[in-house]
Amino acid sequence: MMFPPRQFVRFALWLACLFLLACQPKSEDKKSTVTSIPKDEVVLSPNSPKRGYIKEALVGLSTLPLMDPVTATVAYDETRTVRVSSPISGRVTGDIARLGAKLKIGETLATLDSPDLGQAQSDFIRAQADKNLSERTFNRQKELFDHGVAPRKDFDQAQDDLQRASGEAERTRLKLVNLGVKGNNANNRFALLAPIAGEVTERNINPGMEVRPDLSDPLFVLSDLSRLWVLMDVFEKDIGLIRVGQQVLVRVQAYPDRTFPATVEYISRVVDENTRTVKVRCQLPNPEKKLLPSMYASVELQSGPNDQGIVIPLGSLFTEGESDWVFVAIDKDHYLKSPVKVGLRLKDKAVIASGLTRGERLVVDGALLLRTEEDTEQDGGGESKP
Repeated sequence: MMFPPRQFVRFALWLACLFLLACQPKSEDKKSTVTSIPKDEVVLSPNSPKRGYIKEALVGLSTLPLMDPVTATVAYDETRTVRVSSPISGRVTGDIARLGAKLKIGETLATLDSPDLGQAQSDFIRAQADKNLSERTFNRQKELFDHGVAPRKDFDQAQDDLQRASGEAERTRLKLVNLGVKGNNANNRFALLAPIAGEVTERNINPGMEVRPDLSDPLFVLSDLSRLWVLMDVFEKDIGLIRVGQQVLVRVQAYPDRTFPATVEYISRVVDENTRTVKVRCQLPNPEKKLLPSMYASVELQSGPNDQGIVIPLGSLFTEGESDWVFVAIDKDHYLKSPVKVGLRLKDKAVIASGLTRGERLVVDGALLLRTEEDTEQDGGGESKP
C-alpha cells in the first residue's frame, strides 16, 4: 500500500513517538521510602546470621546476693557419723557389711575370732565363781560370829574377801559390757556392732584380716547421709555479712543447674592468721542423697526473702564511656540500648539499682553482637527499617 508523501511523514513521526514512550521507565504507583533507624536502636534483618546468637530472658525479681560465691567443701555431719574400730584384737571370720549397706543400731558389721575376748569371758566366769564362794563363806562366818563361835578376825577376813571378789566380778563384767558382749560363754566370737543407724560409706576390712584397737584407719565409717555439712572459709572483711540461721544456696559441679538450700549453723570465733579467713559451717539437708562428702561446692549468700531486686548475668552488661548499658527487646528482632545503674557487681552477675523494669525482655547473650550491629548502622551499612 502506498502512502502519500505527507501522510508517510506523519506516520513516521507517530512511530517515533511510540518508540520513545516505550523506552522511558514506567512510573511506580508507590515509591519505596527509606526510614533511618533511631539512635540507640538496632533492627536485625530476617536473614541476619546474628539472630541465632541472641538470647533473651524475662526480667524478674529474685533474692539479692550479698557477696561473690565462696568456695566450700561438702563434708560428713559429724553428729551423725561414726568411725568404727575394733576395741579388741582378733581375726575376721564372719560376714562383713558391704559398702552402701544401710544398718540399724546394733546390727553386725563384722565377726572376729578373738582369744582376748575368750580370756575376758573366762576372767568373768572365774570372778563370778570367786564372788559366789566368798558370799557363802561370809554368810557362814557371820552366823558363827553372831553365835559367839567364830572369832572376830575370821568374820572380818571373810567380809574383806567378799568385797575383793565382788570388785573383781564387777570389773570383769564391765569389761564385757564395754566390748558389747552380752553372753558369758567363752567362745572367742566377737561381733562388731553398728553404734548408730546409717549407711556404710567406707570399709577398710577384709576376710581373714588381723585387726587391733590401735590401727590408724577405722574399719568402717557409718553415716546418715540425709544431712551433711558445708565447710567454707570466709574472708575477714565479709564475715559481718553472715549470721547464724542465715539461708544460703549451695552449688556443685555434678548438678550445675541446681541449687541446694543450706543454713549457717556455726561461725568460728577465731581468724586464721595466715589466710585472714573465718571458718563457717552450714547444715545441708540431703534427702535425695545426691550430694556426697568431699564434693567441692560454691556457696551463695543471699539476703532476706523479702529483700528482692533485679539480678542479671554479668554478660548482659557492656560499658560505654563511664556508663553501663544493656539491650532490651522492644519487638521481634528490634532492640533498644538502655543505660542502667549497677548496685553490686559480682563475678558472674550484677544487681541493677535502676534502668530495668520487671517484665522487660533483656538480651542475656549476644549484647556485644548487637553493639557491633549498632555501629554498622550508624556508619550507613545497616539494614533499612521497613
